[in-house]
Amino acid sequence: MRRLFPVTDQTSADPTSAPADHGDREWSLDELAEAYAYPAIGPEGHWLRANMVSTLDGAAQHDGRSQPISSETDMRIFGTLRALADVVVVGAETVRQEGYRPARAREAFAARRAAAGQGPAPAIAVVTASLDLDFSLPLFTSPLVPTLVVTGAAASAERVAAAAGAGAEVVLAGDGAAVDPARIVRELADRGLRRQLTEGGPRLLGQFVAADALDELCLTISPMLAAGGAQRISGGPPVTVPHRLAPASVLEEAGFLYTSYRRI
Repeated sequence: MRRLFPVTDQTSADPTSAPADHGDREWSLDELAEAYAYPAIGPEGHWLRANMVSTLDGAAQHDGRSQPISSETDMRIFGTLRALADVVVVGAETVRQEGYRPARAREAFAARRAAAGQGPAPAIAVVTASLDLDFSLPLFTSPLVPTLVVTGAAASAERVAAAAGAGAEVVLAGDGAAVDPARIVRELADRGLRRQLTEGGPRLLGQFVAADALDELCLTISPMLAAGGAQRISGGPPVTVPHRLAPASVLEEAGFLYTSYRRI
């Protein structure tokens, strides 16, 4: 397992070496990008990673949002993961609750994205069976890269037309009203969107887990206790046998643990 030392410590370029004491500083965006780089993906392949945050007692949200249990460093990693992805896959309920906006181009990652053959920013792909979305929002009216709406073949023709009229690209990833999570991954990869990132919510992540479509989980463990009835990071029916992942990296700062686990 690769261990990443605290983001406030200056370390050598070798993540397996002991940290050098050169004073407090933040990890640079380049260092984070190297730490969270996608594995090599062949022309027919794809890699789906999830990025989630959880309290010590398993709450993925507080008052319906993830921001209260997050941190500044968590948001820097959040931005880095987005900047490395071809597409960000998110459920419609999360779009509504979190006030999603289009992904933006970031100068700090421009050269890295260009070298990887990527556009200036990742696309946002919204997964929805009902298409119950406000298509007047900036996510649909003014994205740098057209937003994708992923739905089933039996979706309302009127709502599909409304999505297309707003400038969204409609992707069919299911034969009925529901969306097939494994097919989402394939359909996006067929469009050249092979480095995939899902930010949930818990219901969507649970669907990817149940379909055995998830390759990697980037999980921030927040040093907080929330109690209450908040959702876990993934929901839905249980899998027959729990999926085992292997730890890939750990980063610690101010009590927060920033972990990465990959499929075995």
